[in-house]
Amino acid sequence: MITIAQAVKMVLNNKPFILEAIQDDIINYSSLASFINKEVESIAGKTVNNSAIVMALRRINPVELKKVSSKLDNLIKNLGDITVRSNLVDYTFRNSESLLNKQQKLLSEFKGETDLFFTISQGVYETTFVISDKFKEGIPELFDGEKLISFSYGLSSISIKLPKENTEQPGLYYFIFRKLAWDGINVLEVVSTSNEFTIILKDQDIDKAFSVIKKLKN
Repeated sequence: MITIAQAVKMVLNNKPFILEAIQDDIINYSSLASFINKEVESIAGKTVNNSAIVMALRRINPVELKKVSSKLDNLIKNLGDITVRSNLVDYTFRNSESLLNKQQKLLSEFKGETDLFFTISQGVYETTFVISDKFKEGIPELFDGEKLISFSYGLSSISIKLPKENTEQPGLYYFIFRKLAWDGINVLEVVSTSNEFTIILKDQDIDKAFSVIKKLKN
């Protein structure tokens, strides 16, 4: 049978940012007990008083907390190469039957290009192209007849190589984007693959964003 203390630890193991707040001694145990009560009861298989959860929280060994939260810390410290690109533009079109053919024509324009940034993000209703701005003059003509939803000039990107373990660790993206938000940095677009992700920002935010992400590794 799972004890209340064990149930509390199991809940916290999946909430690295609550662990961080506990370690920094900035969290109210009574409020936290109310917040996680239903999860604790589900794991323990019985009704649990908030006071019992508070007691379990106070008895948790700080070393155990550090062991759990350090998994995310280590992943952040092992972020790979950070690559910055500038002179980008962003176009978003409404999806249509003809958009795919025009997308293929755009790709044919890139043959022989060695210094090019280009990403496509296709959603259910719209598709976004982020591309080096030297191609921006041809976009209106190439996509003539398509519904343009939005466009932006004067953009830059930051691409980050992620450790392979990133897909198994909750909170990695949240941790990075939380830091950017705290510094008032607006992210316009996000493009990701299994072990890499790219954020698109206004030129004026790129230096500050790079500094924030660089500091994460340190």
